[in-house]
Amino acid sequence: MPFRKRARITLTNESNKDLQLLTYQITYARTDIPENAGYFHAGWRRAVTNPNNAVYTILDGVKGQGHYVGTFLAWTQLSDGWFGEGEIKFYMDGDKDFPTICGTGTEDYFGATYGFPQVFSTAYNGNVLSQPQRNGPPKWSLYRWHIMDPIQFQRDLRVTIQALGWYPEPPRRLKPLSEDIASVAYWYQREPHVSFPKLPSVDERWPR
Repeated sequence: MPFRKRARITLTNESNKDLQLLTYQITYARTDIPENAGYFHAGWRRAVTNPNNAVYTILDGVKGQGHYVGTFLAWTQLSDGWFGEGEIKFYMDGDKDFPTICGTGTEDYFGATYGFPQVFSTAYNGNVLSQPQRNGPPKWSLYRWHIMDPIQFQRDLRVTIQALGWYPEPPRRLKPLSEDIASVAYWYQREPHVSFPKLPSVDERWPR
């Protein structure tokens, strides 16, 4: 996370209880930063997809030059059955109807195939919640880091993923889903950047 003049790191407790313990470590090095080095950015979003257009936006409104380095999804299933057929799409540098990069399915993007194993965690992708859970609808915690394969853009970037499952009865076909999805997108970008959306209140960010 390069910085040229100064940096500030804050922690905010938004719960109604005092923390019993807080520990942290900050490690940094004083060194020259190249003129073309990008700054680190992260953006949180949450929405419930609409079956009439089951597309979830992970990132939008990025203007400038940079590279995309990671995706985290907190996916809460509101529909029965399988949910991981949606394509992740990277629209960049003027793309409109068709993205420069189009994935082959949610499970493939996060490093699995034919469904997600109960739990797997590697340096660059994984699913870290076991199934089934005791309370509430099924929840999935999925991550993918583009460290070895950064997605580079020159002018702009938008990232989306579809919420798609299968109709169980023959003939099998894709089924758009209504799903509760939250995400964090990670990218580096040369300044200046456009204004970020306002972070919703803690009640709006609270999981089901």
